[in-house]
Amino acid sequence: MSLRPIGWIAGTTLAAAIVALSTSDLTARSSKWVTLENCRLIPNLANDGDSFHVRVKRKEYIFRLYFVDAPEDDPGLIDRLDEQAKYFGITIAQTLQVGELAKTFTSEKLSHPFTVRTCRQDALGRSKRERFYAIVQVGSEDLAEELVKNGLARIHGESAKPAGLLTADAEWTKLEQLQGDAKGEKVGAWGVNFGRMTVRSQKEGGTPYDSFGAFFHTQKIDSTNAATDLNRPRKMKGAGFPPNHKLDINAASSAELENVPGLGPAMAERIIAARPFRSADDLRSVKGIGDVKYAKIRPYFN
Repeated sequence: MSLRPIGWIAGTTLAAAIVALSTSDLTARSSKWVTLENCRLIPNLANDGDSFHVRVKRKEYIFRLYFVDAPEDDPGLIDRLDEQAKYFGITIAQTLQVGELAKTFTSEKLSHPFTVRTCRQDALGRSKRERFYAIVQVGSEDLAEELVKNGLARIHGESAKPAGLLTADAEWTKLEQLQGDAKGEKVGAWGVNFGRMTVRSQKEGGTPYDSFGAFFHTQKIDSTNAATDLNRPRKMKGAGFPPNHKLDINAASSAELENVPGLGPAMAERIIAARPFRSADDLRSVKGIGDVKYAKIRPYFN
């Protein structure tokens, strides 16, 4: 990722900050982030712009991009499509078209070997196969940033918080800048009403991808148990929402709710079961949310 060129946390070396994993050893256990090199996209009807099947040597995984949400290409997901259509100010039919474009864009970007970085944070999903949030590097570019840059995804979803990360705000800021550029250029979903849906960003070059060490503080991470079993997911909490990025109380997923500091799986399910809310102010009516907890979580919702 990049901001100054990405500017997450500068001055950190890759060796000091990341736990790297050989693609030939994915069966040992660890709770640290891993780097998967030479990944290959597996053609699958369920692939879309931000979620896709990947082969690493002989193993298959499903990864979901952090930070962004590409429009759906499945007409059966009407609630998601309606939410996305409102975000971009277009119709559901047009949203489906943009979803197809995003799917094609990602497929083309991943047509050559790429790098995946993941800490096995559960991304849920409809497949029986586990799906993990990930950061994907394509050559010198970050896939999530490229989607936003070309108007093929919105800023949304989980934010990464690896061990040692001070804040995710810098990446949200970067994405907001890229989304502003996409709006200005009227490309992708932002160009639908101007006959420019298929137009790509004319900004020169891709968005440079920093070494993964840029995510971390200068402290070293214990690499005693460096290898990881990706088939044993670990949920991460408190991923750090940016000040201007808030959740819709009636639309947030269980994973997004659990990402709010102070909310666990049980409370997330209670909130979902209590919907619809007139506003997030009604969170007080959910069993287990008293004045103290309400004051702590209210700022994370619209």
